[in-house]
Amino acid sequence: MTRIGRQVPWSEWQPLALRLTPDVLAETLDGGQSFRWASVSTPTPVVDMEISDHRVWTGTWAGCVAQLRLRDDSLEWRAPTALRAVVASALPRYLGLDRDWAALIDALPWRSDAHLAQCLAAFPGLRILRQPFGETLLGFLCSATKQIVQIKQMCALLAERHGAEIGRARTPFRAEPAAKGLTALPFHRLPTWAELAAVPEKELRACLLGFRARYIHGTAKFIAARPGWLEETEHLPYPAAKTRLLELPGVGEKVADCVLLFGAGRLEAFPVDTWVLKSLARRYGLEGWKPAPVAHFGRAHFGPLAGLAQQYLFAWERRHGGR
Repeated sequence: MTRIGRQVPWSEWQPLALRLTPDVLAETLDGGQSFRWASVSTPTPVVDMEISDHRVWTGTWAGCVAQLRLRDDSLEWRAPTALRAVVASALPRYLGLDRDWAALIDALPWRSDAHLAQCLAAFPGLRILRQPFGETLLGFLCSATKQIVQIKQMCALLAERHGAEIGRARTPFRAEPAAKGLTALPFHRLPTWAELAAVPEKELRACLLGFRARYIHGTAKFIAARPGWLEETEHLPYPAAKTRLLELPGVGEKVADCVLLFGAGRLEAFPVDTWVLKSLARRYGLEGWKPAPVAHFGRAHFGPLAGLAQQYLFAWERRHGGR
């Protein structure tokens, strides 16, 4: 039988030094850190019975397109052949393979915090992605009052209408209705902030952004008028970087902390959304607390890795919040 992977212009599957369960992989890629990953099941009959999870995840960031799958809980990747080299260089950092997550998790106060210990045990291997800073800012400016599926839709429209095409591939693993058989389909990156500065607000609204179009338009103009501002902000210490991000239209405490945690690797950032508010109210007795004091409690209680703890609390509450 001919293997599916040999019918399309993708590189061969390559192993990564990372073992995950299907649930943890899904939580990492599709749990609110990033909005540019989608999964579909591989066609049946299954042609490789060693594959432990029959979903293939397809993701795009910056100039990269990659697919991920699990084989016996070990992660494998491939890319369009024309992008293989750039993805091979970028993917390890994107997935955080340059950080010792076991040591970081062990440094969290799980020994004295039974609920945190329970969260860590439920999602072994969960980590913080290291995404492009500018793209992370754009994604979370789309996030106000929206669920993940809606944010993903907005990001997809922004990429398709205003971002450059970075490659095409013939694949049965694309989720779009237009995918017929093995038709080659384009992948687009998100538009840069310089590109967004040239897009009228009306066209941004056509990407289903609603009132967020005003914030994105204003942020694009702000950044365009300050060359190097975004790059400088990414590398500042956490307090200074957060202060600068709060200058942007539509960026509040939560968005700033999300951008710094998921786009700059600032593990001390502690985003407080609805799920984190619920978690700390139900598990830590902070019923009725506002986001600002909750964030202060989180950074004080969980320490300099509070953002990592937050991701586990967030994941647990989304799955078990009704209990």
